[in-house]
Amino acid sequence: MIEREAQIVNPLGMHARPAAEFVKVANRFHSTISLRRGELAVNGKSILGVMMLAAECGSSLFIRTDGDDAAEAMEALLALVAAGFNEMHLRGNDTGDEADAEEGTA
Repeated sequence: MIEREAQIVNPLGMHARPAAEFVKVANRFHSTISLRRGELAVNGKSILGVMMLAAECGSSLFIRTDGDDAAEAMEALLALVAAGFNEMHLRGNDTGDEADAEEGTA
């Protein structure tokens, strides 16, 4: 079993898109994966569970992996979180819908 702390760095926090991306990566592995924020621990392979954490930018999550591919799973998940779920270009008050509406593409 491996447990590591990860800080949410993307400006919009762990909303639907990052939660879905986390779950997608987590489900590539056979290991059991859980996430904890404060006293709340959830299944890291469940979109509803991950979204329940409501982890905003700057908050810390504890990722726990347990199984044959635990080290690989941890590495992939930590890299995803550290990369800001590939959303570092977004600002805290931006959403994809608003940006599309401004461009007339919504």
